[in-house]
Amino acid sequence: MSNALTTTKQSDQELIAVLQSSLYPGAAIGSVRMVLNYCVAAGLDPLQMPVHIVPIWDGKAKQMRDVVRPGIGLYRTQAARSGQYAGVTEPEFGDDVTETLEGVKVTFPKWCKVTVRRLLANGAVVDFTAKELWLENYATAKRDSTAPNSMWKRRPYAQLAKCAEAQALRKAFPEFGSQPTADEMEGKEFDAPAERDVTPARQEPIVLPPYPAEDFAKNLPTWRDAIAAGKATAEQLIARSSSKYTLSAEQKAAINQPIKPANVDEDGVIDAEFVSQLEGAPF
Repeated sequence: MSNALTTTKQSDQELIAVLQSSLYPGAAIGSVRMVLNYCVAAGLDPLQMPVHIVPIWDGKAKQMRDVVRPGIGLYRTQAARSGQYAGVTEPEFGDDVTETLEGVKVTFPKWCKVTVRRLLANGAVVDFTAKELWLENYATAKRDSTAPNSMWKRRPYAQLAKCAEAQALRKAFPEFGSQPTADEMEGKEFDAPAERDVTPARQEPIVLPPYPAEDFAKNLPTWRDAIAAGKATAEQLIARSSSKYTLSAEQKAAINQPIKPANVDEDGVIDAEFVSQLEGAPF
């Protein structure tokens, strides 16, 4: 899966500005940076919006904090690219139920069942079925309320169907991870808080430490050799380093500085021994 950070010419700040103004409007810079770091670590393209920012109540810290969770689209994409995805059934719904939840009257399906099919190596197609209850999945409008939020009130069937499909995809393709999707985590809590009248605190942006000058000077020659050998690009190295540290303008310029390819013969072929020496390099 391609990573936009390896192909774009934008700086980290420019990319964060794009994400913050278009895909994640209103999100704190620290939360958008979490999305960026998540995508770098997982090799995802952040401009495809594979993950979402979900505010979650942290019962231990007694405050709201943003977390990054995959969208249902990411699980669908991963399954399709596996070459073993054999389709998914249309959602099957239970009987309608009408209840008044804290003054809000809503009609919803009692449950939803979805089956994902996987083609195994021996040629067999196996069904993986998930059945989810609406009352166990719906998101509330407020932390201390039982009333559904606007999305779950307006789309009670579609929202539950996404939760059931996500569960079925995880059962069929456990190697993709076990994280609940954004739809499943919306309105949920990490731990039940002891008190429920605490005003949510605003999350402070995450500030990464500067890249140590000594470590940078030590790694730079290896990085430049990797660029010369075609094993990595300057954009890739900057993106990976930026997931842990804040690079200065001078450090980025040093990585981006044009270099003459090394260990290349007159026919333009890179010496194989030189390339093999780069295995395990710190980038």
